Amino acid sequence: MSLQAVVKKDFLDVRRAKLVWGVGLLYTLFAVLSFWGTGSNPNSEIYNALFSMAGIAVLIIPLVALVAAYLSVAGERESGNLKFLLSYPNSRRDVVLGKFIARSAIVVAAIVFAFLVGLAMAMYYFPTVEFVDYVGFVAITLVYALSYVAIAVGISAATSTRSRAMGAAIGSWFVLNVFWNFLPIQPATVIEFLADKLGTSVSQNFKDLVWVLSPTGSYFNALSLVFPDRITGGQGGAAATDPFYLQPEFMFVILAFWIVVPLALGYWRFERADLG
Repeated sequence: MSLQAVVKKDFLDVRRAKLVWGVGLLYTLFAVLSFWGTGSNPNSEIYNALFSMAGIAVLIIPLVALVAAYLSVAGERESGNLKFLLSYPNSRRDVVLGKFIARSAIVVAAIVFAFLVGLAMAMYYFPTVEFVDYVGFVAITLVYALSYVAIAVGISAATSTRSRAMGAAIGSWFVLNVFWNFLPIQPATVIEFLADKLGTSVSQNFKDLVWVLSPTGSYFNALSLVFPDRITGGQGGAAATDPFYLQPEFMFVILAFWIVVPLALGYWRFERADLG
């Protein structure tokens, strides 16, 4: 059995998961509502619909990715199917990479379907559709989704049971998404509070860096590549004078980190695990 065979088998298995497609269809429903709501307003444009989709994406897409992948390895391990999979001439690295590729394909398919529906509605409601920016928005969103697929597969490879994988997946969503970016108390404000207690201060650039170090923060910042300032109000992007690590192009480096490192750590733990 090869990496290609692992991908094919896992893709065939997970494509029948109703929960994965259910969450994916939920995002499609939100896409329909976003384009219908903004398209019904004569003063709106396609960027308004996409900006609304971005706000929904940071809540739904991590759930789509985590639901699709958090049991990818741990579920097989607890059921005993993993021993059968590894009985073929196939390495544990092939299993981790194969699971990531297969689960990514499912998540990408669900998201692309939602945006194809959105594109059809955009062509109906708006007099002009900026296809380059639309494709750019979809591409950035897909990279964002892949970061959470990698996190989920890494968690699944590092854990031995379904319950632990589920707990870690829920915890990662809360920490990296809700706590890091949306709560009044988040890493940037905690650092600022501690610095104040120590009689020092932190620069705004440093606080902005802490914010974009999460997948969601880097996703929002990267979207300034496709959104004009009139839509974002000049927020969420970087000025030309800002340091390189706050520029929207650098956000892809951060997102790449969230793809590579969780997979590497999960594989490292999985490679050393005693499967019994």
